[in-house]
Amino acid sequence: MKYTLKSIFNLALVLISLSAAAQEKKPDTIVPKTERYGLRVGADLYKIARSIYDKDYKGFEITGDYRLTQKIYIAGEIGNENKTTDEPQLNFTTKGTYFKAGFDYNIYKNWLDMENMITLGMRYGVSSFSQELNSYTIYNPNPYFDETDVVTVSRKYNGLSAHWIEFVAGVKAEVFDNLFMGFTLRMNRLVSNKKPSDFDNLYIPGFNRTYDGDFGVGFNYTISYFIPIYKKQNLPKVEEEKKKEE
Repeated sequence: MKYTLKSIFNLALVLISLSAAAQEKKPDTIVPKTERYGLRVGADLYKIARSIYDKDYKGFEITGDYRLTQKIYIAGEIGNENKTTDEPQLNFTTKGTYFKAGFDYNIYKNWLDMENMITLGMRYGVSSFSQELNSYTIYNPNPYFDETDVVTVSRKYNGLSAHWIEFVAGVKAEVFDNLFMGFTLRMNRLVSNKKPSDFDNLYIPGFNRTYDGDFGVGFNYTISYFIPIYKKQNLPKVEEEKKKEE
């Protein structure tokens, strides 16, 4: 019994030693993860659908991003909008194009070969557009028989522009090989706004409706296709730090 216990004890020491040795060597045996880098191009499905069901709206948006590092993507959007806004006091039409450029940072850690994304980012947006005032209502505090004084005009303002900054949060998920579906939410802040002397830019292509003069919100719902360009092996962050220390 004494020798049996001694043998078990010695075997336990050997197993512990082997386990410790294996743990020490484990970082050197981690296989780097091969990840794909390339260009993703898509379109905003919401603007396409809205152009079909909303008679006062026509628009499209092309989206794209390029994977620059393991977490950072260069991203941008380009689009065109033609929207008629009908409000109780005003009816006006906005036409123009816009371009946005910036970056996305992927905060989602994928496992296996997944390439899904949860991103935070920023954009700088530029829009060139025109406004056409179609009609307006003269304010009357004491109307008779609910009468309203509507004035029909056709006053067009060309050469308008706006610059703004967007804070972006979004999600992209791979639904089929290289095909992604996703959406983004955006908070906008105007940097500059060239507007007519007697009319305000209440709607700006790419920026959407202006609130309190400077702020806006927006979103898109996209489908995109990923075009692989090259592959790169990326080590886990802990492993990279250990290799730098060595």
